Amino acid sequence: MFLNFCIFKQMKIQDLLNINVPVILASASPRRKQLLSLLGIKFTVEVADIDENCDTDIPPEAYCLNLAFKKAYAVAKNQSTESIIIGSDTIVVLDEQIINKPVDASDAKQILRLLSNNTHHVYTGIAIVNSATKEWITNYQVTDVTFRKLTDSEIEAYVESGSPLDKAGAYGIQDDFGAVFVQNINGCYYNIVGLPLEMLYTTLLKFINR
Repeated sequence: MFLNFCIFKQMKIQDLLNINVPVILASASPRRKQLLSLLGIKFTVEVADIDENCDTDIPPEAYCLNLAFKKAYAVAKNQSTESIIIGSDTIVVLDEQIINKPVDASDAKQILRLLSNNTHHVYTGIAIVNSATKEWITNYQVTDVTFRKLTDSEIEAYVESGSPLDKAGAYGIQDDFGAVFVQNINGCYYNIVGLPLEMLYTTLLKFINR
């Protein structure tokens, strides 16, 4: 008795998107690189050389969208061939105040004390730019995150690890400490890490097929 085996071609999201030009991630974040890799999209990384100082008095969605677009457009201008550039920016908002990366360990501790026993909002903006046509699209997502009450020793230990210093809001939910600080989330988990994958996929789909 013989068994017939069918060989199936593995369909990738890049095939569904029908992307036929290079994709570039305009971010130095290893977390965004890892998340984009989950989609099976082939891409390279080019870090945008921009001034990330921005008016914090504007609405948080405008803030993260502005920086995401600046990153993507800065990289797009340097391309000699057609490419799709993805820029992204993530911020934490508490009591309508934008919280970026801490400036030092002392600042990280202060931020974590503010987030302790509180609910904050994580905004991630994305921008997609075609380097040849300069067409672009932006989108953003918000996730609500609730911290349990943190002890001083927990805050001290986490900051001493150095991990909070390069993250908006001075924490990473994917870290060991970050994972046990977060009591509840309402929304997209990947948005908190730095790249909301479902929104990125649907926005790419809209951008490519329009």
